Amino acid sequence: MATTLPPSIFNDVIGPVMRGPSSSHSAASVRIGQMARDLCGGDPDRVLVEFDTKGSLATTHASQGSDMGLFGGLLGWSADDERLPDSAAALKAAGVELEIRIKELNDAHPNTYRLTLSKHNVEHRLIAISTGGGMIEVIEVDGHKVRLFGDYAVTLLDVDGDGTTVRTALQDQTDEVHVSDNDPAMVVINAQSFLDEATIATLPTVQRVRHMRAVLPVRSSKTLRVPFLHASEMVQAGDAGKRKLSDFALDYETARGDIDTAEVLEQMRNLHGIMKKGIEIGLAGTEYADRILPRQSHQFQAMLDAGKLHDGGILNRAILYVSALMEVKSSMGVIVAAPTAGSCATFPATCIAAAEGMNASEDQTLRAMLSAGLIGVFVTTRSSFAAEVGGCQAETGAGAAMAAAALVELAGGNAQQALGAASHALQNVLGLVCDPVANRVEAPCLGRNIAAAGNAISCANIALAGYDHLIPLDEVLDAHREISENMARELRCTALGGLSITKTSKEIEARLCGTSEDCGSCG
Repeated sequence: MATTLPPSIFNDVIGPVMRGPSSSHSAASVRIGQMARDLCGGDPDRVLVEFDTKGSLATTHASQGSDMGLFGGLLGWSADDERLPDSAAALKAAGVELEIRIKELNDAHPNTYRLTLSKHNVEHRLIAISTGGGMIEVIEVDGHKVRLFGDYAVTLLDVDGDGTTVRTALQDQTDEVHVSDNDPAMVVINAQSFLDEATIATLPTVQRVRHMRAVLPVRSSKTLRVPFLHASEMVQAGDAGKRKLSDFALDYETARGDIDTAEVLEQMRNLHGIMKKGIEIGLAGTEYADRILPRQSHQFQAMLDAGKLHDGGILNRAILYVSALMEVKSSMGVIVAAPTAGSCATFPATCIAAAEGMNASEDQTLRAMLSAGLIGVFVTTRSSFAAEVGGCQAETGAGAAMAAAALVELAGGNAQQALGAASHALQNVLGLVCDPVANRVEAPCLGRNIAAAGNAISCANIALAGYDHLIPLDEVLDAHREISENMARELRCTALGGLSITKTSKEIEARLCGTSEDCGSCG
C-alpha cells in the first residue's frame, strides 16, 4: 500500500478552492465522488452511500454539504463548481438511482464514506475517509486494502493469482507498485500518468483495468524529499533566529512540489487573489436562503467608518474582513479553505488586514502567507485540522496559529519568533469544542473566527516583544492531538452537544428544515 507522503502547503493547508460550508464535508466529498466516478468509468447507474451511526456524517451529511459535494463529484464536477448547490437535482436528472443508509458499521474514523456503485450491472465498492481540510484517503477498493490520497494518477489491475509477476515487471517503470493481500490480487500503480495500454498488453494475468485521476494540485513522486517535517527539525536544519519562516517555507514547498521559488509564489499569488476577491464580494453583500445569520459585515463597516467603535487598530479591520469572508462561505460563494472552510476567514482576513495596515508589498504578503502555510504543515503532520477529530481547537486553533506566524513575518520577525507566536496561539484554545448551531457551519463559527483573529494579533505582538511561550510548538501539537483523542464525540462537530442542542439552536434547525428541500439533519 502507498505510504503517507509529506504534506504540501497547497494540498493540505491553503486550499482547496471551493464552495460550501465545510472543507472536510463539502470539498473532501467532491474528491471522493470524483475518484468513485473514475472507478466505475463515468456516471454510475446506481449509488448506495452508507454512514456509520456513531460517525459525524450520520448527523451532518446533509446540512454541512457532504451530500452536495459527493453528488457533484459523482457527476465529475470540481469543488468550486457553481452548480454544486443543485447537485442533488442534477444527479437525479442524470438518471442515477441513489440511496443513503445510516447503520452501525463501527468505522474507526468519524468521516467515513462507504460507496457501492453500479454501472452496466457491474458493481464497484470504495471506502474513503475525509481527514480534514479537504484531504482524503481511499482505504479500500472492492474489498482490497489500499492507501490512496489523490496525489497520483492511479491504475488498478485486477489479476489472476497473487500479482507477483505483474509487480516484478512494473517495479522499475512507475513511482509505486503495490499488491493487495487478496487472492486473486489487485495491483495498485501510482505514477505521474496512467500505465499505458502497450505495457498492460504485455502482462498476461491482467483481467480488468481501471483508472483514478489525481485530485490534488501538487503531485507526489518516488524521489520526493523534504528538508524537515516538524518544527523542531526545522530549527535544527537552519538558523531560526536569523532566517524568516518564509525562507524555510520556500525550502520546504519547492522540495515537496519539485518546483522553483517563482512557481511557489505564483501559486500563492493566485490564492491571495481569490481571498481578496472574497472579501470584496462579502462587503458588497451576499444572500442565500439556507442560512442562519443575515448579512452583518456592512453594519460593522458603517460603524467603523463613522468612528463609533472602540479603537481596535488592525483588529477592527480583521473583524470586518473575517465577517465578509464567512458571509461568502455561508452564501455558497468561492472561498479558499485555509486551513478549512469552517476556519476559512481567520488567517486570510487577519493577514490581509495587517498587510494593508502596514502597506506591505505583495511579495511581503505572499511570503507571510507561506509562513502560515508552513505552520499548517506542522499542525497536520502531528495532529489534525478536522473538527470531527479535534473540535474547534483543530480548525480555528490552527487558523490562529497560522495567522500569528504570518503577522510576525509581516512585522519583520524571525522564524523562531513566528514559532513562538504559533505556539502561544494554539495554547490559548486547547480544548475548544465544535458545536455548530442548527447543524450549520455559521455560528458559533463566525465568533470563533473573530476571536481567533484577536488571538493571532495578540500572540504575534507578544512574540515580537520577546514573551516566552515556554512549550515548543511540537509539544503543543502533541498535546493538541491527545486532547482531540480524549474529546467527547458529542463535542466534535456532530451537533449532539454544547450549543448545538440548546433550545434556540433546535428551533432554528427546525425552521430551516421546514424551508429546505434536502435537510436530513432533523432526525
